[in-house]
Amino acid sequence: MAIYALGDQVPDVHPDAYIAEEAVIIGSVTVGAEASVWPGAVVRGDDGLIVIGARTSIQDGAVLHTTPFTPTTVGEECVVGHLAHLEGCTVHDGALVGSGSVVLHNAVIETCALVGAGAVVSGGTVVPSGAMALGIPAVIKPDRVTPEMISLGMLSYVERGKRYRADLRRLA
Repeated sequence: MAIYALGDQVPDVHPDAYIAEEAVIIGSVTVGAEASVWPGAVVRGDDGLIVIGARTSIQDGAVLHTTPFTPTTVGEECVVGHLAHLEGCTVHDGALVGSGSVVLHNAVIETCALVGAGAVVSGGTVVPSGAMALGIPAVIKPDRVTPEMISLGMLSYVERGKRYRADLRRLA
C-alpha cells in the first residue's frame, strides 16, 4: 500500500483497517478501525486534516482532499461510493455518498442522509438527516432514507475488508 508522510504530516491508520495496495494515502489522514480504502482511491491530506471513521468504506477511485481552511471529515459507518469526490466537507456518521458524486467545501451530509450517484452537492449545502440529495446541482428530497438503506452496504464492506485482509494474495 502507498502510505506517505509529507514532511511532518504523517498518516495514522488503525491496524484493523484495510488499505488496498493500489490506494494512496498522503499526509494528515486518520483512518479508523475496520475502515477500508479500496484500489485507486486517493486520500490526500496535504493542506489539512482528513478523518475517516471506523467501519467506513472509501471505495475504488474515490478522491478525498481538503483545504487549508476546512478539513474533510467522514464519520463512522459511512459508505463513500466508487469515483466519489469529497473536498473540505463533513459527512456525519451513518451517511452514504453515492458513486460518482461530488461533495464540495463546507457542505454537510447529516446522519442517515444519502447523496445519490452522480449528484453534485454545492459548497455550503446541508443535506438533512433522512434526506436524499439528487442531481446537478443536488436537489434535497426530505424523508426518503432509513438507516437500513445505508447499513447493509456499510456492513458488507466491513466484512469485505476483513476478507481482503485475510485472504487477498497477489499472483503476478
